[in-house]
Amino acid sequence: MKMSDIITQAIIRLLDESEGGSAEIQRNEFAELMGCVPSQINYVLSSRFTPEQGYTIESYRGGGGYIRISRVKINQSAAIMHIVNSIGSSIDPMAARIVIENCMRASLITSEAAAIILAAISNAVMASVPIGCRDSLRAAIIKQILLTQIK
Repeated sequence: MKMSDIITQAIIRLLDESEGGSAEIQRNEFAELMGCVPSQINYVLSSRFTPEQGYTIESYRGGGGYIRISRVKINQSAAIMHIVNSIGSSIDPMAARIVIENCMRASLITSEAAAIILAAISNAVMASVPIGCRDSLRAAIIKQILLTQIK
């Protein structure tokens, strides 16, 4: 497992264990705990905990500075529409997986729906599609399946 995945899982575990849906970390201490450099924490936060993926990040500097990661709380339909609109015209495989996993964690879709989406955008399915078209097809598939989940 990649260090980025390990850090992501640790942050998600902190969020799951928190009562208010937010977690606070001190970057240097958290990096030491994870056995990585602080810039790796920055990378994970900026790539996997974005507003498009349902998170907000607040940074407090100074003596006891910390970073607060919070899950955005909105209703299911609004959340799905926000995600659909944020995907844009294309999405790469890693970003797609993160979006789907975040949707499942936020209970916007079931684990079964997540499995269907991931199967529909898998490398096996995309193999017959020209490379230059894969990311746009992947985005279209995800958007259409997510739209069917609006209640």
